[in-house]
Amino acid sequence: MKIIQIKRKTVVEKRYSIKMGELITHVTYIKKHILGLPVKTLYKYRKTYYGEVKDCSDCILFI
Repeated sequence: MKIIQIKRKTVVEKRYSIKMGELITHVTYIKKHILGLPVKTLYKYRKTYYGEVKDCSDCILFI
């Protein structure tokens, strides 16, 4: 078993953008795991309908 691993996971989330309103999108999280436990989120991004990759900082998590 490896001590340090980098894992990628895609989840469907509801986000809110000022320009588009409520948005349901696939968000990909890249996390660092030590001994199988998640330690830190290195990067998170989302893909648009047009295939562009954008950072999640411009959208607010919609609850």
